[in-house]
Amino acid sequence: MNPSRIRLDATRQHWQHGPIDLILSADGEPHALHAAYEACWSRFVDVLPELVGELKQLRQAVRAEATLDECPLQGRIARRMWTACQPHSACFITPMAAVAGSVADELIGAFAREGIARAYINNGGDIALHLTEGCRYRIGVLADLAHYRPVPASGDPTPGLALDANLTLDASLPVRGIATSGWRGRSFSLGIADSVTVLARNAASADAAATMIANAVNLDHAGIARCPASSLKDDTDLGDRLVTVDVPSLPAPLIDFALARGVEAARPLLERGLIESAALFLQGRVRTAGLHDTGALLTHRAHTTTEAPCSKYAAC
Repeated sequence: MNPSRIRLDATRQHWQHGPIDLILSADGEPHALHAAYEACWSRFVDVLPELVGELKQLRQAVRAEATLDECPLQGRIARRMWTACQPHSACFITPMAAVAGSVADELIGAFAREGIARAYINNGGDIALHLTEGCRYRIGVLADLAHYRPVPASGDPTPGLALDANLTLDASLPVRGIATSGWRGRSFSLGIADSVTVLARNAASADAAATMIANAVNLDHAGIARCPASSLKDDTDLGDRLVTVDVPSLPAPLIDFALARGVEAARPLLERGLIESAALFLQGRVRTAGLHDTGALLTHRAHTTTEAPCSKYAAC
């Protein structure tokens, strides 16, 4: 399959190459936008072949004792993936945990040029941002497709969907990457979170951290269905590890217990500066770590508690 690109409207484009599926948007001067998109496209067409060339190594676990100087990979994106996952290598993790965020990070660099005010690249929900002084983006968080309900187009930043949370990120904040993981997503999860959304300084770091925190939102319960990842996808990097395929309705105490385990996993990542904040969603309830103003961030639909209110971004 050859790479393809389609203009969706005046500011957005859709690019695809095999499993890589991107929405790109940018605002700026016309000549700068044209140059940025062409530079980005020139890089994009080589991304998939580059990753395929090192796919066997990318599916290998990052060794816990390996240092950043010992990265065995050669490609720029592959090394970015490995570097984002290395801080989590005390547990099982492969560089594939950061593939979507790393691709977005690599491509957003094309927009860091004179004449571009802001840009984003959304790689299946993992987002890299470029923001210049005075610019911002409003981000919507959708925790669980199974619970979406129609809303008036004028009542929500995403017409037709009820957001679980929304936030505003501006250029003064350190966040340039957003990623989400959970058992209901497009990738496998060892945990039971409907979703975990992480904000970090880049999308690769957010991607790896979201994977690990979502894995930690977990408990033993007879009704939770798990299968070997290899039985669902023969080329998975998870091998025979059990991944979640169904979660029954759980009583509130068990939901809170599972979410608390996720928060416990997120807290040291905040302390080490690996992430800026996280929101953990499970069956209509949410726990947050690192959020400054949870009440403003989260809609009334979810029961909310806050941990480690240390970040400085404004939420709306």
